[in-house]
Amino acid sequence: MTSVDKYTIELEKTLKGFSALAQDTRLRTFCLLMKAGPDGLPAGKIANTLDVTPNKLTAHLNVLTDADLLNVERQGRNMIYSVNRDEIATLMRRFTENCCEGAPECAGELVSEA
Repeated sequence: MTSVDKYTIELEKTLKGFSALAQDTRLRTFCLLMKAGPDGLPAGKIANTLDVTPNKLTAHLNVLTDADLLNVERQGRNMIYSVNRDEIATLMRRFTENCCEGAPECAGELVSEA
């Protein structure tokens, strides 16, 4: 695989991750799950907390899961969703590498200003 091919694949993954978060319900879902920690939450609890119908939430959870931003695990009758923290770290690394050309201090200044 050439460096151009690798760059293209990495860019596509980065775009997919950020695109998945670029919608109100999905971003609120993601934030709720970040706060929930590694144990995550059942889909029903997410739907109730965000006041979203289960069918609509399922579609949003599928987008986030397809982008590898969420983990999903069946526990009995419940589907438990949690943030894929490894993928989030990778997403931020790719963002830094692509936008800052590998200079982490570029993003560090932005983060410290927020």
